Amino acid sequence: MGNKSSQPYEQSDLYKVRHSAAHVMAQAVTELFPDGAAKIAIGPPIEDGFYYDFELPRQLTPEDFEAIEQRMREIINEDHQFNKQVVSAQEAKAEFKGQPYKLELVEGLEAGAVDENGEPLDEAPEISFYTHDSFTDLCRGPHVASTGQINPDAFKLMSIAGAYWRGDENNPQLQRVYGTAWESAEQLEDYLWRLEEAKKRDHRKLGKELGLFYFSDDVGPGLPLFTPKGEIMRHIMEDYVRETQTRYGYQHVWTGHLVKEQLYAKSGHLENYIESMFPALEDDNVNYRLKPMNCPSHMTLYKEMGKHSYRELPMRFGEFATLYRYEKTGELTGLTRVRALTQDDCHIFCTPDQIEQEFTLALQLIREVLGRYHFDDYRVDLSLRGDEGKFVDDPEKWSRAEAALRSALDKNGVEYQEAYGEAAFYGPKADIIARDVLGREWQLSTIQVDFIQPERLGLSYVGEDNQEHTPVVIHRAVTGSTERFMGVMIEHFAGAFPVWLAPVQAVLIPIADRHVEYAQNVATLLKDNGLRVEVDDSNDRMGGKIRSAQTQKVPYMLVMGDKEAEAGQVALRLRSGEDLGAISVDDFIRRAQDDIAAGS
Repeated sequence: MGNKSSQPYEQSDLYKVRHSAAHVMAQAVTELFPDGAAKIAIGPPIEDGFYYDFELPRQLTPEDFEAIEQRMREIINEDHQFNKQVVSAQEAKAEFKGQPYKLELVEGLEAGAVDENGEPLDEAPEISFYTHDSFTDLCRGPHVASTGQINPDAFKLMSIAGAYWRGDENNPQLQRVYGTAWESAEQLEDYLWRLEEAKKRDHRKLGKELGLFYFSDDVGPGLPLFTPKGEIMRHIMEDYVRETQTRYGYQHVWTGHLVKEQLYAKSGHLENYIESMFPALEDDNVNYRLKPMNCPSHMTLYKEMGKHSYRELPMRFGEFATLYRYEKTGELTGLTRVRALTQDDCHIFCTPDQIEQEFTLALQLIREVLGRYHFDDYRVDLSLRGDEGKFVDDPEKWSRAEAALRSALDKNGVEYQEAYGEAAFYGPKADIIARDVLGREWQLSTIQVDFIQPERLGLSYVGEDNQEHTPVVIHRAVTGSTERFMGVMIEHFAGAFPVWLAPVQAVLIPIADRHVEYAQNVATLLKDNGLRVEVDDSNDRMGGKIRSAQTQKVPYMLVMGDKEAEAGQVALRLRSGEDLGAISVDDFIRRAQDDIAAGS
């Protein structure tokens, strides 16, 4: 587990290739609209590619893409040098007269106010050009030495989108052209395959096809409706984590849906999190909020349970609570970004001396759970307080929390990368970022150390010295939210879930009506042995029933006719299409139970 040390993307050869490809693309586009008709903005490398923003006389078309790509290949094959030139602001303005976006960037650089991305700067930076062939751009680099170092067979223009200049809707809307570039044609081909595979795996599409969940305008955006099959899957996922947590010494609690607004004022959430809260509900001049997080409620429960001794610690509370977060409509994405979410939230109340051992225990639990879901490639981001942002101003407690988390990571041999400014407002956190089968990263688990909220909310325990002390609270989630994790699982497994997780584990397929009674008797036996099964007694032919079960990605299909009924057998088929032939019902039960135990 962890992130092996590697060169930052911004210093990699691939970054230079993509940055250079963006300039080559900009040259090709400006040549398509000559005499200054094309107004150019910025063109940075991004993850997996690059983009460039343009103001153009007309909308680009797919036919334009063909012409732009062809011209790009010509520029690449001509092997033009990339030459850097440091210039004065006056020289830059002269170069870009007639280019309003570049002039605005130069003025920002000259004033030392903002960089080319609109970010504040402390002092005026160096102003530089990069020129290749006839194209010059305001740019800091880095680039490859020449256009010939871009592989002409390893880039592709991908799409066009609208983008406001500097992200401000009051500014002009530009055309953003996205492209991708790689070091080899094989890498490009693999990337395009992964994009297509991701479309096939889209959990919003598969969720409907598999009959797991729906969204309805009548209910509202970001509020999923789960079918019986979807609820079975939710229940399995939550039960598994609940049972695992119980084995690790967690106690499960319940703290409801509504909380007085005043509690969030005390904890600091009202000040730092109000934009993500639904509007207040008023009752008898008291404001209540739909609960967006559990920690203040869990801390209040700890406090209400009476005086605590150090002998009771650590105390571990877990809850599968539905939380409500006011996400913007445009940011909602299927199950992975919703407004009603069920979080596997836990809070560990401990002494400062117990932080390391509790972090280790939480890490073991996370590793076990992620392994069960076939996630074995993940890294850790250590999210720390930044210089700016909404962080509680208590440097001493921050230092203690960050030191404790670093020490726990180091003692467990966990490699991590630091992410400044990404901490929660009350403390640092270790985020576990997992890669799925397509190499995409998902932030799943988190462990956070909190010295601040417990003091704000008046938590205490009596120590060995018979004096009152404030406990440390470790915030911990394994799968994050049930909804988001289900979305990730659907895409990770492409809907073909492991047997233990599949909502329907076997479909029984009677060949003719006279075999339905036998199928129902077998189904009863399988259910008695803990298997989730259905009997397809529809009027479809056997082939149609098998295709239907395969489309639903059911792990096993059990076909039964006269021979099977007479012998007490089933003809076993797998969703892969493999036909394993006739086996006894008892042998099938043993096979299924073995597959479930193995997590396959």
